[in-house]
Amino acid sequence: MPRKTDGIEFEIHPRPTKGEDGKPLLYVRPAKGRKKSFKQLEDFCNKYRNLRTGELQMVFDVVIDVVGLWLSDGYRVETPIGSFAPKLKLLGEHTDPKTIHGRDIVYAGIEFIPSKEFIKEGGKNREGYRKSEAQVGNSQMYDEKAMDEALRRCMRLGYATIPEFMIFSGLKRDSAKAYLDSLCKGEHPRLWKVRESRRWLYFPKKNSTTE
Repeated sequence: MPRKTDGIEFEIHPRPTKGEDGKPLLYVRPAKGRKKSFKQLEDFCNKYRNLRTGELQMVFDVVIDVVGLWLSDGYRVETPIGSFAPKLKLLGEHTDPKTIHGRDIVYAGIEFIPSKEFIKEGGKNREGYRKSEAQVGNSQMYDEKAMDEALRRCMRLGYATIPEFMIFSGLKRDSAKAYLDSLCKGEHPRLWKVRESRRWLYFPKKNSTTE
């Protein structure tokens, strides 16, 4: 049977949680590398949507300027493709509202919620889906011995970090963090974690096999 060559190409990746058969549960996402540049968007709109050269860039420049201005004043801004809102973060741990002041708040980025119309347009895939020819991502996660060895090698300073575990395990950042976090949960966690500045430190629990 010939391989499907149209539709959305997807990759398969393992989660840190396991299924009933003891193997990691799987999830899918669009294949890596499938992206269009702004230049390609401009060229397409010039050719097929009757926009003049530079018009699209001008529109985006104005949107970034005005929407950015309103976001900086704390407004949610609604557009045809969705709404934008500033994300705020509270520093420290608080239980009493009276202890929270302006100096305890920091800007943490922008939240984007796509509109129903935009989601509908993005979901008009009529060609189905096709599996990427690449192997299952982070396949080493299936090998518990490999993960244990990677964790053991990370513990030479008495703790593990996400970047270091990525090196020894071969996992991508999200999977490495999810795997380490999974070892901090359950009735008998193997690790406990502490935040130091902008990174997490993972320490072995007493009597853990990672010690």
